[in-house]
This record gives sequence, structure tokens and C-alpha cells, in this order.
Amino acid sequence: AELAAATAESHALRTEFGALSERLQADAAARDRHAAAVASLEAMKAAAAPWQRLGALIGSASGDRFSRYAQSITLEHLVVLANVRLSQLCDRYRLLRSGPASELQLQIADAWQADAVRPMESLSGGETFLISLALALGLSELAGRRTRIGTLFIDEGFGTLDSTALDVALSALEGLRTGHSTIGIISHVEAL
Repeated sequence: AELAAATAESHALRTEFGALSERLQADAAARDRHAAAVASLEAMKAAAAPWQRLGALIGSASGDRFSRYAQSITLEHLVVLANVRLSQLCDRYRLLRSGPASELQLQIADAWQADAVRPMESLSGGETFLISLALALGLSELAGRRTRIGTLFIDEGFGTLDSTALDVALSALEGLRTGHSTIGIISHVEAL
């Protein structure tokens, strides 16, 4: 009876051992498949990495993020060029970028007010005219890097100027004219 019981127990243990061996083999095969899948995934990630970096720069299928990035670089150059022209027109103001680099906003620093930074909306008519003129001149210089743009037509803004601002604007335009630029003015203001 003891031998029969021991034989039955041995048979049961061998069956369990066989099942466990089969599970171990299945586990080893699954680990091999997993390792192969991880290696394949890493290879795919490495191949996709340049596209992910490009996607992060562009941001969307329409390219909005890249477009904003390119515009912000152009705006940086425009602000530098406009500030050079603005310093020639009037030493009071300086253009600044406002907010993060992705924002395409400008502010003005007023040297006569201890370099107080003001929003563009707070400028008077004469101040707006000077800033707009500096931006237009900077833009023409930016656009004409390879080609000289020697003609500028101004068709607005003079009616908003008081006599002092008009004198400053005329002096600035006269300075541009002596710099071998042709300035065309379209205005209803008699002084012009």
C-alpha cells in the first residue's frame, strides 16, 4: 500500500514537474520574444527620433509652430534694424520684444521716463508715427538685404502729428533724403 501510494505520488510529482518544465520553456520563449520586441522597438525609436525632433519644431501638419519660430527670428532682426533707425529719428524710444520668444508682440522703452516699458497701445499719434516709420525703414532694410531699396512712399500718419512731432518727422525724413533715399509723401497736411 505504501509502495502504491509512493508510486502514485511520484507519478503526480513527475506530471507536475513536466507541467512546470513546459511553463518554464514557454516563459523562456516569451522572454526571448519580449527581448526581440524591445530591440525592434528601440530600433524603431532610433529611426523615428529625427522625425520626432522635426515634429516638435514644426508642431503640426500645418507648420504653425515652425512658422511662429521663423517669424520670431525675423522679428528679432526687424527690432534690431528698427531700433537703429529709431535712434536716428529720436533718441527717446527703443523697441522691445514682449513675452516669450514664441509671442510676436512689441513694447516700447521710453528713455525720458527712466526706461519705463509701455505697451504699443499707449503711444500718442506722433509717437506711433515715429515707431511706424522706424519699423517701415527697418523692414525695407530687412527686405532689401540683397537689393537696395532707395524709395519710400509715406501715405498716412501726418494728420495725427502735432507741430513738434511734425518737425521731428520732417527732420528725420530730411535726414533719410540726404542719405540718398527718395522719399515720396502723400498728405493733406499743408506744411508738407
